[in-house]
Amino acid sequence: MTQDYKSTVYLPKTDFPMKAGLPRREPEMLKRWADTNLYQRQREASAGREKFILHDGPPYANGHLHIGHALNKILKDVVVRTHQMLGKDSNYVPGWDCHGLPIEWKIEEKYRKKKKDKDAVPVVEFRQECREFAEEWIDVQREEFKRMGVIGDWDNPYTTMSFAAEARIAGELGKFLMDGSLYRGSKPVMWSPVEKTALAEAEVEYHDHTSTTIFVRFPIITPSDPALDGAAIVIWTTTPWTMPGNRAVAYGPEIDYVLIEVTEISDDSRVQLGRKLVVAEARLEAFAGECGVIGHNVLDHFKGEALEGTLCQHPLHGQVDGEGFEFDVPALAADFATTEEGTGIVHIAPGHGADDWVLGMANGIEVPQTVGEDGCFYDHVPLVAGWHVYKCNGDVADLLQDAGALMGRGSLVHRYPHSWRSKKPLIYFTGILILIAVFALFLIKKCATTKKLLEK
Repeated sequence: MTQDYKSTVYLPKTDFPMKAGLPRREPEMLKRWADTNLYQRQREASAGREKFILHDGPPYANGHLHIGHALNKILKDVVVRTHQMLGKDSNYVPGWDCHGLPIEWKIEEKYRKKKKDKDAVPVVEFRQECREFAEEWIDVQREEFKRMGVIGDWDNPYTTMSFAAEARIAGELGKFLMDGSLYRGSKPVMWSPVEKTALAEAEVEYHDHTSTTIFVRFPIITPSDPALDGAAIVIWTTTPWTMPGNRAVAYGPEIDYVLIEVTEISDDSRVQLGRKLVVAEARLEAFAGECGVIGHNVLDHFKGEALEGTLCQHPLHGQVDGEGFEFDVPALAADFATTEEGTGIVHIAPGHGADDWVLGMANGIEVPQTVGEDGCFYDHVPLVAGWHVYKCNGDVADLLQDAGALMGRGSLVHRYPHSWRSKKPLIYFTGILILIAVFALFLIKKCATTKKLLEK
């Protein structure tokens, strides 16, 4: 006979079921917590203990929860419960972010489906729709967070759209204004002309993009050395649309440059014979190949620092009657100028690049306001008023060709920043801080609640 050993094994007796049955037992557990008001009982039992309070970094109220929300909230719940078990009054305060593009974008999606123009909707009506949308999703997400087993003060969350919170924000801005900390200025930010908003770095995606590339000459009008008299500095860029915003060129102080005279060109070259041009020595061969320069004489070798004090003429100089591009373009030293691509000399548009802006500010160059939040040139910008930056690269190249400043033209497929929502290319934009300052002034002057806060 086969021995039955089961009866000889002594195991502990337990009420735990053999199977966890979580799909059934979890809701039962959560219901028991709710029925017994576990959160409030914890507060009563912990009264007088050392406090540990976690104010949630709020999610956007714009859709169902995903695995990212689960990871975030469950990890926080573990921390809060741990401190409660360590003998503290551990309190989790949930909240929601109800402002900004994630919510506005959802409303705009509804408009697009109905072929409705957002800009035609009164702003107050649009904001009310956003508020109602956020309120709806707060209720949905609250129940979904509870289903995850997260314990918190779900009946009393904070929301950024509560009128008390908005008034407090306005009041704090008022304090900055009154003590002189708030100023009117500008700074480059990644901007989406489609969504008409700035994007954080985490919202930027990089995709392959085909850009128009151009080589452009900047005639030298005040040379730092007599040898440069009658010569021109050559730059290369993948964003021709930024040329109307150009205010300087940048060289590398330690880079080796050459002054050449063009002696032979190909039939399709845009370079004129006899031109005296300045490019980085390491980029000379590539420049000559792309611009159809078959023969040249090297007239001089020098370090970039020899260009200090050089003033150039804008490539579009003289193309507009009256005031247009009739200003000097200084050559400035910059550590971001390299010989990895282009000509070793960078064109600087302070309104359309982080490095450009910093270099411009350091040298007292005013940031020109050339492009609006919709991606179109302002009406006051000569030659290109009303043009959209996505569509005008070829047209700007044509303007430079007509002005005799275009040395070469091509295209390049490279990684370029795009918005993760619209999937459209981004631009650098410098109007945002001016808008913030103006908005703060509006709040201080118009918000009655803020006035009362300031009076107190």
